[in-house]
Amino acid sequence: MEEDMDKVIRVIGEIRHKRRRLLLAAAATLTMLGGMQPAQAAAPALLVLGDSLSAEYGITRGTGWVTLLQDRLRQERFDYNVVNASISGETTIGGKTRLPDLLSRHKPAIVVVELGANDALRGLPLQTTESNLRQIVSSAQKAGAGVLLVGMRIPPNYGQDYTEKFFSLYPKLAGEYKVRLVPFFLDKVMARQDWFQPDRIHPTAEAQPALLETVWPQLKPMLKRNADR
Repeated sequence: MEEDMDKVIRVIGEIRHKRRRLLLAAAATLTMLGGMQPAQAAAPALLVLGDSLSAEYGITRGTGWVTLLQDRLRQERFDYNVVNASISGETTIGGKTRLPDLLSRHKPAIVVVELGANDALRGLPLQTTESNLRQIVSSAQKAGAGVLLVGMRIPPNYGQDYTEKFFSLYPKLAGEYKVRLVPFFLDKVMARQDWFQPDRIHPTAEAQPALLETVWPQLKPMLKRNADR
């Protein structure tokens, strides 16, 4: 009888010991979980699809307006990851060709389209430029991105009619696709000849803040802070 009682006492003791270990393990798990921060979603991408004017042509890397844009976003607490997909010499056909892969890889919330100047400087047919820009804008919109179209002017090398029709492409497309528009990218730098490189085409590093200030008023209303997403 005494042996049976000893066994019962031992069993009860083992049960209590196991229960204590389970409670301690559970408490440790809860403590660990309580200290963990919820994973933050990756910042949405802001894709800049441009030419040499956005690709830091002829200036020190890290001084272009797109880099300044990333700095401005941080300063104003807009959490976006700027992806600069600009290439010197890029045309609208090049941008149209590259865009599907860029949309697939980066899934941008916003696409800034700064293309067309090289088409016009080469005298390419305006119908081709317009068609390419249409496909760029519509592809970005179908991917769920907001679009900012950046317009350009060119010298009348191919006649005044060509120059005027080229310039009018941008507001025309912006109206049709209901996207925001920067009418003329170089608007704030044209009066400062000292802000141009010797080729008289590409702005210097000193001009880059002015380029950002030209884009910013149209871009800022498109941005959302984390709490608004």
